[in-house]
Amino acid sequence: MTAISPEEAARHREKMVKRKAVQDAEVAAKTREKGLLIVNTGPGKGKSTAAFGLMLRALGHGWKVGVVQFIKGSWETGERRAMERFSDLVEWHSMGEGFTWETQDKARDIAAASRAWDKAKELMARDDVRLVILDELNIALRYDYLPLDAVVATLTARRSDLHVVVTGRNAKPEMVAAADLVTEAGLVKHHFAAGVKAQEGIEF
Repeated sequence: MTAISPEEAARHREKMVKRKAVQDAEVAAKTREKGLLIVNTGPGKGKSTAAFGLMLRALGHGWKVGVVQFIKGSWETGERRAMERFSDLVEWHSMGEGFTWETQDKARDIAAASRAWDKAKELMARDDVRLVILDELNIALRYDYLPLDAVVATLTARRSDLHVVVTGRNAKPEMVAAADLVTEAGLVKHHFAAGVKAQEGIEF
């Protein structure tokens, strides 16, 4: 362990006192509360994972949460199985029929996305639900399964205390513009490229 001189310790303390004052003033200046539209997008892994991490935080505060999955079908995922333990707080709706290259039927994909969007609007209209996760809605919008303008308008007009998380790569510019918080997951390295398959507990 490197020894720290009294002078160095004093300089560090003085620096941190100044930094704390700036930080405290910045935090104190933020006085608004509102429901957020959060978009997790980008080519990297972890967009849905981040949304479900936020859901876990919300559950810790006793919030009711709604999840609508637009692309994933009735996969037996770990997160879905885990949320069964919170059935009093979580409503989970996997309403997709798989990825478009699996269904190979655009009309069927559009119908599934429309049903999922109806469920999303139903959850967003409920006063007891405080967080709604629209998993891979960005994918449905990318393939024009849903009318972009109508979706963005509905999300923008949601009630003022409702938080909504939208996931999926290739978020449309209109979705990004409407959002309060946008995080882009970058792809630096992925194990798929080295021939490692999707694994239980990591991908699903």
